[in-house]
Amino acid sequence: MILCLVKYVFNLIRGDYMNLKDVKIVSKRLIQVPINKSYAESLYKNFTDEVTKYMYPTPSENIEGVHAFISNATTKINNNTDLYLAILDNETNEHIGGSGLHHIGDKDPEIGIWLKKSAHGNGYGLEAVNAIIQWARENISFEYIKYPVDKRNIASKRIPELNNGKLVKEYDTTTDSGKTLHLVEYWIY
Repeated sequence: MILCLVKYVFNLIRGDYMNLKDVKIVSKRLIQVPINKSYAESLYKNFTDEVTKYMYPTPSENIEGVHAFISNATTKINNNTDLYLAILDNETNEHIGGSGLHHIGDKDPEIGIWLKKSAHGNGYGLEAVNAIIQWARENISFEYIKYPVDKRNIASKRIPELNNGKLVKEYDTTTDSGKTLHLVEYWIY
């Protein structure tokens, strides 16, 4: 935490403190940019019960809920505490999911990702997370990145395992909607 604060102050003095709203993470097949209201319809349509089966968040019941989520995410982006990203196919510009790096500035930011159903099985999740980890290593200070995942979500568990994540915790949690998740938490250094 002290190292993060020192880096923040140093960057302020140098005058080049990063604004998360300007982040653009490009990888071989994907572009990740801060979420904004232009992605609301796609998010509403594709962030479904099936996609969120093993996730803490639940789909919004209406488009107003999506707009409220985007407004809250934008505030956190502008405050440089959380990075909420839209994942786009870099050839078609199609919105295929979302990712995030939360609690930036802490020793242990947390990464998250979701992909719409039609994007599953193409390795996009691994590519997106790898790109975020690389960006984090180049731009922020941290001890490790947390990657909690439901142990039944085999495809998502492979992502931290392929990033040499260390399995450090296993616990159950209940979501606001009453769903029980059986989480394993990996730390990626």
